[in-house]
This record gives sequence, C-alpha cells and structure tokens, in this order.
Amino acid sequence: MMPRRVLLEPWLARSLIVLWLAALLLVLGLPLASLFSRALMTSRGDFAGLDQVREVLDTPGLVNAAWHSLALSVGVAALVVPLAFAFAWCLRHARLPVASLWRWLALSPLLAPSLMAAISLVYLFGNQGPFKAVMGGEGGLYGYPGLVIGEFFYTFPHALLILLTGLAGSDGRLYDAARAMGAGPVRQFLTITLPGARYALVSAFLVVFTLVMTDYGVPKVVGGSVNVLAIEVYKQVVGQQNFERGAVVGLMLLLPALLATVLERHMASRQQASLTARAEPYQCRPAPLRDALATGFVALLSCVLAGLLLVGVVASFIRYWPYDLGLTLAHYGFEDVDGGWMAFGNSLQLAVACALAGTAMVFLGACWSERLKVAGLARRALRSMAMLSMAVPGLVLGLGYVFFFNHPANPLAGLYGGMLLMVMCTIAHFYTTAHLTVTTALGQVDSEFEAVAASLKVPFWVTVRRVTLPICLPVLIDVARYFFVSAMTTVSALIFIVSPKVPLAAVSIIVMDDAGDTAAAAAMATLVVLTSAGVTLLLTGVEWWLGKSMSRWRGR
Repeated sequence: MMPRRVLLEPWLARSLIVLWLAALLLVLGLPLASLFSRALMTSRGDFAGLDQVREVLDTPGLVNAAWHSLALSVGVAALVVPLAFAFAWCLRHARLPVASLWRWLALSPLLAPSLMAAISLVYLFGNQGPFKAVMGGEGGLYGYPGLVIGEFFYTFPHALLILLTGLAGSDGRLYDAARAMGAGPVRQFLTITLPGARYALVSAFLVVFTLVMTDYGVPKVVGGSVNVLAIEVYKQVVGQQNFERGAVVGLMLLLPALLATVLERHMASRQQASLTARAEPYQCRPAPLRDALATGFVALLSCVLAGLLLVGVVASFIRYWPYDLGLTLAHYGFEDVDGGWMAFGNSLQLAVACALAGTAMVFLGACWSERLKVAGLARRALRSMAMLSMAVPGLVLGLGYVFFFNHPANPLAGLYGGMLLMVMCTIAHFYTTAHLTVTTALGQVDSEFEAVAASLKVPFWVTVRRVTLPICLPVLIDVARYFFVSAMTTVSALIFIVSPKVPLAAVSIIVMDDAGDTAAAAAMATLVVLTSAGVTLLLTGVEWWLGKSMSRWRGR
C-alpha cells in the first residue's frame, strides 16, 4: 500500500495550481470581465449591445480626446525611442568615463511619479516660472509643449531599459567579420547594429506608446485645454458618474494596449528564433572622436533628466517660488492638506505589502506553473493569466476594480476603498514583469534537482524551500525592489479605488496640485523619490551580498 504522503503530494500540487489560478482570476480576470459587461449595459442594468459604443463615437469631445491621445502617444514615442536608442548605443558601443553614473542618472525618473516632471516644468516654465518666455509666455507650457516634455521624462527610462537589453546581446563575431571585409562604422551600424536591435526598437516604441496613452498624471497637471482619454475616463466616472460611458472609454484605452502586446509577442517569437548560443560579447575599440561626442551627448541628456527631477526636489524647500528663495521645511508639514503624512505612511505600507506579498505570490506562482508536472490545462491557464496584466493599462484595471468590487451584490464589496484592495490591484498591475523575471531565473535552475528529489521521495515543497528559493533569492530581491518602487510611484492603477479614509502619497500629489499648493505637492513627490531611492540602494546592497555569497557557493 502506498504511503499517504505519496498519494497526497499530487493532489496538493494540483490544488496549489488551481488556487493560484483562482487568485489571478479574482484580482485580474473578473474585474476585466466586469468592465466589458458594464460597457454593454445601460445605467439601469439592461443589455444595450453596442449602443454605448455608438454613443461614445458620436460624441465629438470623446473622439477629439482619442485623437489627441493618439497624436501625443505617437509623437512622444517618435521622439523618445531614437534618443533612447542613441543613448543605449553610446553606453554599449563607446568607451565612456563613469558610464554607470550616466546610466543611473538617466534611469532616475523611475523613482518618481509621472507628476514629478510636470511639477518641475510648472516651476521652470509655468506662469510664475523664470523661463516662461521660452515656452511663449504665460500659458505657453500648458498643452502639447508641456505634455511632450513631461511624457518624455516619464517614458525615457522605460525605453532605455529595453534598448540596453537589446544591444547587450550584440555578437562580436559579426563586427570582427565586417571589419575584416572593410566595412566602416556607418555600414556596421546599418547592417549589424540596427537590424539586430529591431525587436528592441519595436518593443520600446510600443511600451512608450502605451504608457503615454494611459498616463493620467502629466495631462492632469500640464495638459491645459488638450483633453486626452485618460482624463476623460476620470471625468466620466468620477465627475459625471457615467459608469457605462467610462467603461467604453476604458475599452478604447485597452484596445491599443492589447494590439501593442500582440505585436510585441509576435516580434519576440521571431527574435528568439534568431539567437545563437555561439555568440561572443562585443568588445568596443577606442575611437577618441566617437567617445568624446558620445560622452557629451550622454552627459547632456542625463543631466537634463536628473536636473528636471532635482528641480522639484529643490523647489520643495523654497519658501515661495520664485519670489522668496529662502529655504524652509514648512511645505513638509502638510498642515492645509487632508491626509498629509498619513498619505505617505499609507503609501509606505502599500509598498512594503506589495514587495512582500507580491514577491511571494509571483515566486510560488512561477514555481507551480513552471516546475510542477501535473494539471497541464490549469498550468497553461495560470501562465496565460500571468501574462495578461502586461496588456492591461493601470487606468483600465482600476476601472475594472470599481465595477467589480464596488458592486453591491459582490460579497467582497467591503474591501472597496481599503488597503487590502489597493495591494491586490497593485500586484495585479505589475504581475507580468515580475513573473517573467522569476521564470527566467527558474529556467536557469537544472530540472535534475526535482528528478533527484523525486527519486529520494522528497516532497516538492521541500525542494522549493531548500533548493529553488536559495538559488533565486537575488532575483527575488530584485522583484521586491520593483514592486516597492512601482507601488510608491503608481497613480493610474489606484486613482479610482483610493478613498479619503486611506489616502496615498502619489494620488495626494494630484489633490495638492489641484488645490494650488504646488510646493506641498513637490514636497510629497520628493518624499516618494527619496524613499524609493533609499530602498533601492538598500535592496541593491542586499542583492549584491547575496550574489557574492551565491558565487562562492557555486564555486564550491
């Protein structure tokens, strides 16, 4: 007779896979289904078919907002991607002094909410800014000029990360062969570098396009009279309480994101087929003129990005910009702001909870979907659900949470407006990137571990705890850092479900700016930046120490 543990183990494995699948359906699938169903209903709950869609398409204001969003997204992507590609090329194909410094400065906007750039622009080029003449005088910032600059600041680091990864796989043998055949630097760039990075370029363009299309923060502060879909969704749902029309506009935001994801996945499959295991790292040769020009370009762009971030930080300590430039901490008192320090404390709680719970959920979900060999259909469904959030903008996901968790017939309606629901929404929003990171790490763990454990009758959960978890710890630290910073800085995913009883720092920045208290908004944004930077440095140190320990273990 077989031992009870042997009979229990497959049943427990299937149960865990189904449990994780049910959790993803709850935090991601059901809210999206509610969004779709609400778009097909009237305000009285009757089935309306496509009447709501036709009504939206017949509304000039909404159609204009869609065209504004489309034009802005394409324009910003067309500006950001070439500059980010040039920046990444300089880091990978030129010899730069302190290259790591320029890279970190260029990536520093990732630590701030998207509103930080808009606030800095108001201080520099707004109606009271010292450089408002550059934008054409009073009011010149508000509209397309401010939107393009603010979205550039917000999206540039995302494009740079993708393009750095794309150029990191350059095969040095191709460049050696090209030089041996007499090809110059320009011909090498056009025939090797550019074709090899085409997938990264398309991915970066699609990511920037989607981020701009769905961003709420920058248009809210410097959009002026240029209405965009992200603002229109908020107006329809919160301002006019027209949930059905808001659902249709939300679907309009979801459609380009879905198309972008499908195209990106298609390009990814083609790119993977062209990789070779015999590639050699590209070794950059000295070229004084090229290196000098590359250093100047990288230093200029890095300083502009970091400088725009620094303006908001410095302005939060100024008494009354630009008339009284004395230093003060009064703006950090938040005396005239509802929430104030409580909002910052709530964001800190949210970020810590997302870092801990999100990392645990992603790691275990990746283990169940990639390493267990039972419940094939459920495992495939779990993988598909894990990839779904990549195609869902935060604004759309938050809207789905309104329709699902705020429904009076939902037994979970009591979660609405609470911290737990915001943790669930944030984890669901950023789940895919974390999941892909962990599955990549799991792919480097030899499956022989599980085979040996099975032959020794060791349960799979013991193998996960004693082998898989220690090996993946450095990657899990990276995932925790990603969840923490994302939770501190996100606005769009939580703008609909945040409540006055549980305010958040990133959302309170919008409230302060709306009230005309720009200095307090800058102070709150500065707290978010400093906290994100401090935790990033701390976790980077922990990750380095774990990586060093792992290298010694691997050596033994």
